Amino acid sequence: MSRTGLASLRREVLAANLRLPRAGLATLTWGNVSGVDREAGVVVIKPSGVPYDRLTEDHLVVVALADGRVVEGDLRPSTDTETHRSLYRAFPSIGGVTHTHSPYAVAFAQARRPIPVLGTTHADTFDGAVPVTEPLTREQCARDYEFNTGQIIVELLEGDDERARTVPAALVAHHGPFAWGADAHASLDHAVVCEAVAEMALHTLALGAVAPPQHLLDRHFTRKHGAGAYYGNPDAV
Repeated sequence: MSRTGLASLRREVLAANLRLPRAGLATLTWGNVSGVDREAGVVVIKPSGVPYDRLTEDHLVVVALADGRVVEGDLRPSTDTETHRSLYRAFPSIGGVTHTHSPYAVAFAQARRPIPVLGTTHADTFDGAVPVTEPLTREQCARDYEFNTGQIIVELLEGDDERARTVPAALVAHHGPFAWGADAHASLDHAVVCEAVAEMALHTLALGAVAPPQHLLDRHFTRKHGAGAYYGNPDAV
């Protein structure tokens, strides 16, 4: 990667991390965002435990996509780095990953329940329920815990890159959500939506949910995604 390219990726990852607390998704130092340059074979990620109000580009850590070794940076990378790296290596469409402990999505993760599709707000982003993993075993927690966290997400999605593209988030049982997208900012947008639809779902389930018709959900997903999408004005923004 050129120095210009790395500097651009650093700026993107820093900006996405700084959006986490502004979006209400981060308490204290909880959560992290990363971005990948596949051609250069590197991931840029938030360092472990650095408060958001002190975070700068110089704090960000660059690790090798292939083996996780630190390429640049004086600080320890996020403890979730190996989870991010697992997702990047399994799903070629992913360019950014966001992990949060946002309360409504975490509530579903702790209850080991997927976030169901109960309306069009959910269907605008996710083509189906946001799924939840099985719990990690004692052995998976004892060794290579963060790597195994990524692997159970990969297994949940059956290593299917298309499914990862159309359902860009998953809940790790008893832990919390991971979201991803084409770049760091897209992954954060999906984390924002994941939290919002989790809150809506919780209220809807409390009132008594009625399953929406599938044709309505399909219409909302396809007007934003795929060859026939017509939502928005991407060339004007």
